[in-house]
Amino acid sequence: MSTGPRYRVPFRRRREGRTDYRRRAALLRGGVARAVVRKSNKNVRVQFVEFKLTGDVILASAVSTELAEMGWTGSGKSTPGAYLTGLLAGKRAKEKGVEEAVLDIGLHEPTKGAVVFAALKGIVDAGVEVPHSDGMLPQKDRISGKHMKEGTPAMFEETKKKIGGAVDG
Repeated sequence: MSTGPRYRVPFRRRREGRTDYRRRAALLRGGVARAVVRKSNKNVRVQFVEFKLTGDVILASAVSTELAEMGWTGSGKSTPGAYLTGLLAGKRAKEKGVEEAVLDIGLHEPTKGAVVFAALKGIVDAGVEVPHSDGMLPQKDRISGKHMKEGTPAMFEETKKKIGGAVDG
């Protein structure tokens, strides 16, 4: 390891590969709330975060585990589960007065039709303006769960009604 007066150790989160500080700084310079989408092995978390000098403030949040209370028994990390989580978080953000946001997918690689973009579609359908390309969003059939086991599309529509998603998905 290098030593000496001119050697600088990178930030810990950068060393661990957990934060891209250039991308984070670019998102913060916009002055708009961030729609933070994070995917784990079992769940999807969507948060609306506003930057303050004292620290980030979470305005609204939803986790895919909350969908079980609304009748969703499918996977929380699936495309329909991510869409419903984004829709729920978007509804909560609209209630708190969030009109626009910018998508923050962290270190996830932006792949066409990915789960993080299903959550983005849910946020947009909830009425929050987020700049995006329609080409990156998953197809309607995948969002509604037609590629999954029988009964998933009906369960998806039932859960969507309970959330209040009258907009076509």
